Amino acid sequence: MLMIRSIVRREKADAVLAGLLEAGYPAVTKVDVFGRGKQRGLKVGNVTYDELPKELLLTVIQDKDKEFVIKTIMAKAKTGDAGAFGDGKIFVSPVTECYTISSGVKGI
Repeated sequence: MLMIRSIVRREKADAVLAGLLEAGYPAVTKVDVFGRGKQRGLKVGNVTYDELPKELLLTVIQDKDKEFVIKTIMAKAKTGDAGAFGDGKIFVSPVTECYTISSGVKGI
């Protein structure tokens, strides 16, 4: 199993969630986050905004689905055809175990 952590623009989060749902991956956790990437925030005049609002989307998938899920997220989160600074990041981490609390069943 793998955990996919996607940090995306707020205005793209619903499109990513809809894309994952349509692709058969309905289980996603969404968290409001703030931060900055390589662009070091946004400078407007003399003011620098270094805590930009984003959405963190978390989903756990089978290893075999990794490339498809990443492509789905990238297609829905990208700004325009070429993308833009601040579109976000995707992080992939292994998940060694997973349990459903209500039933105690192990696995996704």
